[in-house]
Order: sequence, then C-alpha cells, then structure tokens
Amino acid sequence: MENQQEGPVRRERSLRRRRVLIAAVAGCAVLGGVLVLLPRERSAGPATPSPGALAMEAVGSGVPAALPGLTELIEERREAVRTHPRDAASWAVLGAAYVERGRRLSDPAHYPRAEKALRTSLSVRPERNTPALAGLAALSNARRDFPAARRWGEAALKLEPRRWTTYPLLIDAYTGLGEYKAAKRTLDRLTGLRSGPAVLARAAAVYRDRGWREDAAASLADAAAGARDPAERAAYLERAGQLAFERGDLDVALRQFREAVRLDPDQWAARAGQGRTLAGLGRTAEALNAYRAALDGQPCPQYALELGELYESLGQREAARVRYGLLRERVRRAAAAGADEELVLGRFEADHGDPKAAARRLRAQWERQPGTGVADALGWALYRAGEPEEALRFALKATSPEPGGGALDAASMYHRGMIERSLKHYGAARRHLTAALRINPHFSPLHAPAARAALEALGEPPDEGVPEMDGGPG
Repeated sequence: MENQQEGPVRRERSLRRRRVLIAAVAGCAVLGGVLVLLPRERSAGPATPSPGALAMEAVGSGVPAALPGLTELIEERREAVRTHPRDAASWAVLGAAYVERGRRLSDPAHYPRAEKALRTSLSVRPERNTPALAGLAALSNARRDFPAARRWGEAALKLEPRRWTTYPLLIDAYTGLGEYKAAKRTLDRLTGLRSGPAVLARAAAVYRDRGWREDAAASLADAAAGARDPAERAAYLERAGQLAFERGDLDVALRQFREAVRLDPDQWAARAGQGRTLAGLGRTAEALNAYRAALDGQPCPQYALELGELYESLGQREAARVRYGLLRERVRRAAAAGADEELVLGRFEADHGDPKAAARRLRAQWERQPGTGVADALGWALYRAGEPEEALRFALKATSPEPGGGALDAASMYHRGMIERSLKHYGAARRHLTAALRINPHFSPLHAPAARAALEALGEPPDEGVPEMDGGPG
C-alpha cells in the first residue's frame, strides 16, 4: 500500500523538480539576455607601474629616468639592502640610481654614495658582477674620469660582450679621451646588437662629433618619437634642441626645449637651453628667468658661467660676479666628491680670471684626457695668456676634421680665428670668424659681438686683381 501511495508522490515531486528546472533555465536565459543588453564593464588592464618601477626599468636599460622615480627607487633599494645586506644586485641598482640622480641634479654629493654601493656589490659578488662594473663606468663618466670609465667599461664588456647597455658607457669614455675611431667602432657594434630610442640617441651624439649634423638631428627625432616614458622623450628633445642651437636654428631649438620642459618639469638642461636660446633671440628678461630656474634646480657650473656672461653682456657686473662665485663653489664641491670640473673652471679662468692658471689646469687635463673640447679650451687659454703660437697648435687640433671627424662649432671657430688674427694670419682669421658667425651668429652674448667686431676690423680681403698672362698681345 505504501508502495502504491509512494508512486504518485514521487511522480509529483519529480514533476515539481522539472518545473523548477525549466523555470530556472528560462530565468537564466532571460538574465543572460539582460546581461547581453547591459553595457559590459571593461576588464581592468595591467596596473600602471609605480615611478620607482619605471626608474628601475630606465636605470637597467640605460635610458634617462624621472627624478621622482629615482627618489622612490633609491628608497626601495636602501630598504632592500638593509634587510638583505648581501644582495649584490640591489647594491648595484642603488649605486646606478645614485649616479643618475647626481647627474640629473648636478649634485656630486651622490657620487660617493654611488661608489660605496657599487663597491659593496663587488665585494659581495666579486666574480662576474657586470652590473657593478657597468655602474662604476657610469659613475666615472659622470665624474669626468674617462680613463677609469674606459677601464671599468672594458672589464664589463669582457664579461658579457652582448650586454648592450655597456656600449654607450664606453662610447662616452672614448669620446672624452679623444678616441673617436674607437667610439665609432663601439657604436657599430652596438647597432649590430640593438635598435631603439636609446641606441638612436647614442648614435646621434657620435654623428654630431663627426660633423654629420643632419644625421644626428634625424636620429634624435626618431629617438624622441619612439621613447615610451615622458622623461626619456624629454631628454632626447633637449639634445635635439641643443643641436638646433648649435646650428643657429633658434626657433626650432626653443620649441624643442619648451616641449622637453612640458614633458618633464625637472628637465633643467632644457631650461638652461631656453635661456641660451632666448638670449640669442634678444629676449633677455625671459632668458634670465630661464637660466635662474635652471640653476635653482640644477646648479651646474656651466649654467653659472653662461648666466654670468649674459649678465656681463648686459653691463650687470655685480650679478655676473655672484654667478661666477657660484661656479667656483660648485667646482670645489665637485672636487670634494671626486668629480672633475676643471674644464669649465679653465674656460672661466681664461676669460674672467687668471689665464695663466687656466692654461696650467687645462694642460693637466690634456695629459689625462685629450678630447677636442679640452684642446679648444687649452688653445684659448694659451691665447689669453699671451702665447698665441702654441695656442694655434691646439686650436688646429680642436677644429681639424680628424680625429673627431669634423664637429666644428661656432665657439671653436671663433677661438681659432682670433688666435690667427693675433698672429697676423689675416686671411685664415677672416675665414674662421666668418665661419663662426655663419654656423651660429648668436653662439655667445659676449663672444659673438666680439667676433663681428673683429671681422669688421679685418675688413674685406684685398682685391689683388687678375694676374696678367705671359705672352699677351704686344
């Protein structure tokens, strides 16, 4: 009986379950239709990297990093080495970040910290520690110790010949030492290993040194277009602006510098570039503001020299003396931190201090690292010290197509022309002073007017007429 009663009950339950299931399926179908009609939420993409992570990537790949990211990265790595003092990789990253921050801020106080971190990395891992060796090469370049940079860079390259980020460090070292053929060979090896914005920017520097300015400008334009990070793009635009200024294209230079500052407000080199360019355009009030902003953010001795000379050209000698005092103080601080600013100090002394002391300083520089920039400065210092014959020897080295390849800038041509004028080589002097003003008629607020005055004093070349031919009609 129970079994007979149980059958209908089970059938009823089964029927109810089927109805519930059908309703559920129908409900799901309706809900699915509603969901299709509703706008879909976009799935969250990958999280934006932190400034420190971006700086880590930049430092690791040899490209410019933003200052806030460098600050964050330094704090992260300091914490890492506190927790794990035998973490050689973190020590190497910390050292590289200190180098880049010191360079960006023109603050040599970061360099001893960088050296300590990099040498600690080497002591923890003395064998096959390429990142620490490369970091020491970068530090030596920042300190303008190019012999040491070459030594560290070549040691790093020997360990890992295919590590492309070592090659730019060696190119800088070879250039500083005047080894331009080695720099070009190193660039050729680099471009065989790697392409991309950082390589294009490095190639542009080599092209500029060889006088291939159009190629340099094209490479920098491509580098800026391909840069992923605003700070990296701003750095390449600053270099493009400097190249345009050297060619005398002031409007182009100003656009490049302004865009660089817009992308990276901490791009102090671009602010100094604005000052340089605005001075050339005759917009002196704006130029002074731009230079002052650059010096506030990055008290670089070269900017102090340029601003002092701008004040001097305006007759504001006391304001100029203040900036020259800043230059001397920054050079002293650099020396205390192991950095070499003798080149800019020698240039300053030649024109505004003791030319004989400048010549002594620059001779020592020439013995250590005989690049064309040192040759130009030494030649000018010797001229100012009353030794024009020896001065000409160095001016010829600075302006010769070899070994650098022909990077002829307006200032070096002006220096050569003035030296030749003092030696009564008037034809050569006229050619080189004309060349200086043709390359960039606004290369210096002090020296460009002096070049024009000297050229005017030389006058037109003598008209010697056409020599008569022998055997003419009688």
